[in-house]
Amino acid sequence: MNWHDLFTALALVLIIEGLLPFTLPDKVKGVYRSLQDAPSNSLRTMGLASILAGLALLYFV
Repeated sequence: MNWHDLFTALALVLIIEGLLPFTLPDKVKGVYRSLQDAPSNSLRTMGLASILAGLALLYFV
């Protein structure tokens, strides 16, 4: 892997992360409000699941 690949991956993450707030800002606000009420354990579980899914994708790519 070189710097170009790393910055390409970072650019894709930023694009994907920005799609929903740009296209559906009101829905995103509602999701953020509901996240405030979610238990910390649930948020940690979702974060861990996301990390594991990303690692699995990296492994298979």
